[in-house]
Amino acid sequence: MRLFKPVFRHALALCGAALWFASGGVLAQISPETARVIVKLKSPPVAIASPDAVAPPSQVQGLAHRLGMTMRERAGPTERTRVVTARGLDSRQLAQRLARDSEVEYAVPDERRHRLSAPNDPRYAVGLAEPGPTTGQWYLRAPQGQAQSSINVEGAWAAALGTSRHVVVALLDSGVRFDHPDLRRFADGGNLLDGHDFITDPFLDNDGTPGRDSDASDPGDWVSEADVNSPANTVGCTPADVAPSSWHGTQTAGLLGATTHNALGMAGMTGAGRNVLVLPVRVLGRCGGFDSDIIPAMRWAAGLRVPGVPANPNPARVINLSLGGAGVCGEAYRDAIREINQAGVVVVAAAGNTSGGAVNAPANCPGVIAVTGLRQIGSKVGYSDLGPEIALSAPAGNCVNLSGECLYPLLTTTNSGTTTPVAAEDAYTDGVNVTAGTSFSAPLVAGAAALMLAVQPGLNADEVRQLLRVSARAFPTTGDEPGVGLCQAPTVDADDIPVEQLECYCTTSTCGAGMLDASAAVALAQTTQASSDSHGGGALGWGWLLALGLAVRAVARSHRHA
Repeated sequence: MRLFKPVFRHALALCGAALWFASGGVLAQISPETARVIVKLKSPPVAIASPDAVAPPSQVQGLAHRLGMTMRERAGPTERTRVVTARGLDSRQLAQRLARDSEVEYAVPDERRHRLSAPNDPRYAVGLAEPGPTTGQWYLRAPQGQAQSSINVEGAWAAALGTSRHVVVALLDSGVRFDHPDLRRFADGGNLLDGHDFITDPFLDNDGTPGRDSDASDPGDWVSEADVNSPANTVGCTPADVAPSSWHGTQTAGLLGATTHNALGMAGMTGAGRNVLVLPVRVLGRCGGFDSDIIPAMRWAAGLRVPGVPANPNPARVINLSLGGAGVCGEAYRDAIREINQAGVVVVAAAGNTSGGAVNAPANCPGVIAVTGLRQIGSKVGYSDLGPEIALSAPAGNCVNLSGECLYPLLTTTNSGTTTPVAAEDAYTDGVNVTAGTSFSAPLVAGAAALMLAVQPGLNADEVRQLLRVSARAFPTTGDEPGVGLCQAPTVDADDIPVEQLECYCTTSTCGAGMLDASAAVALAQTTQASSDSHGGGALGWGWLLALGLAVRAVARSHRHA
């Protein structure tokens, strides 16, 4: 699939929001007929020394012989899986053939992911008769005036200050600029850990270091026409991918981990207590990233073993996925998320930005807290996807004006380099260089989940999800624009193309339980007895939990109207 193009200078191409699929992973000579599939075998396969090694004759070669095909294999996301490539058919056709073999547990296309850039939505055009743009971080403060979707984080910061716990949030993205003055490493007084780079393809990686390594820095993900036409482009980049560097990971990292109370720039979800630490894990490069890199990165982030990669010294309790793509949740993701949840790790993912389409994968996977994007008044922002898989919603950034600077972007850290980074630059997005999209809703929820775990570390993944939902504020039913109706379930036309559904008033069946309220969620976590002192355990009893949640909402309303 293609990235959306910008509609005005310095605007939305640089501020991608989440990610979406390109159809079928493509390998070798940019041929769209080359298939790439993740295969899980029923019996343990022959070991492969590294992700880049080619295996000796194995079960996969037996599969190839039975199918009458030539196939190559590489190490897969787990020890029981392989990444298989073949020519002469597409990835879905190969997956279907492999899945019919008696030795195969499942076979799914190894899809390629991309940034979900904010689309060409009319509400991103600029300028109403209001005097200038809304500046600062409106989305973090208590709801007031037009900003009803703000997440009310200050009470959560205050509650977490009472504990010295550090909760790690893994940020699977394009890497981060560690030289930004508001994104310092933990050892230097900031909130960032060192992380890891999981990109195996050298063209996607673009950092000059072959294979996976311990440097999660973002070298830039720009794509030129020369890159598209290069023989090195073996991953299927097309002219639609041509764009400057997005600095997407640096932008999501700022929302989570910008140093707070340092008399510089912005505040992050960490707060002054530094209760939330950010672990950058690089999975996206030029033209996106493959599932076969993303899935092992998720496992590594959670502290699970990944062959060929040193153990993670700072396992995460929360994983943020500001990435995704159209389609159902595949078995490879289901496998990984099930194991990650069982380890007590919360997974948060962006819904996607296809203007009211179905929730993207992996946000639509069981065990994931999927997040839809809201306008400042609390209605669904036009570009955001929606559906029954959504857990709750959070601000995504939007412009309500027809000229001038954007009024409600999400201010965050960035870099102004169009290709390679401008070193040590103190750069932030604003009303001209706009950050908006569900990519930026997800880190707000991930940060709130981490603050909940800072005050109640015994909560398991399901309990965190329930508490976030019960403490969420109710959606508004009126706003600043007449004629806006209720959100409906996503639909497709006669050609199976998603029907656009722009701004609408959320329902609990389309946008989740309500709007994120970070303070209410942390307060509820403080008063909740976790199911066990470990990360496992069962779900909370819904009866008293619902009653307590309603009480928290009532208190929140009384404070707002005081």
